[in-house]
Amino acid sequence: MRKTLLNFFSDKLYIELSITAVLFLIALALDKLMDFIIYMLYFVIFLEIVRAVVNYVREQRVSMTLLVDAFIILALREFIVNVVKVNKEDLNTFEALFSSPINFNLMILSGVILFLMLIRYLSVKTSQRYLLNGKIEDKFLN
Repeated sequence: MRKTLLNFFSDKLYIELSITAVLFLIALALDKLMDFIIYMLYFVIFLEIVRAVVNYVREQRVSMTLLVDAFIILALREFIVNVVKVNKEDLNTFEALFSSPINFNLMILSGVILFLMLIRYLSVKTSQRYLLNGKIEDKFLN
């Protein structure tokens, strides 16, 4: 019994699932599911910014992937807030996208998210780690 319990807690997936299930049930019981999601996104944004600052202090360089991740999460949070909390309008036609400022804002946020994901992809592809790993692998292949 004790070994089974230790195995359960040694596997991080089950711990994450357990915490997630408890938080989800609490959010459902309090009828605050969207608020939980929004505040968890705030936490992740804060975490990414702290990671970027610590990385800068430790390595004396800015990690673009950490900053872009924070901005992507911030844009997703704004998108979720606009869709769930603010937007109460129907989309019957394509012109309704441009007639409502909220729907137009959602389109702009969608474009920003796609742009930030492109920047994220490019920052990973041009990072020193990615470029150096490619050279190291090429050196071992020859």
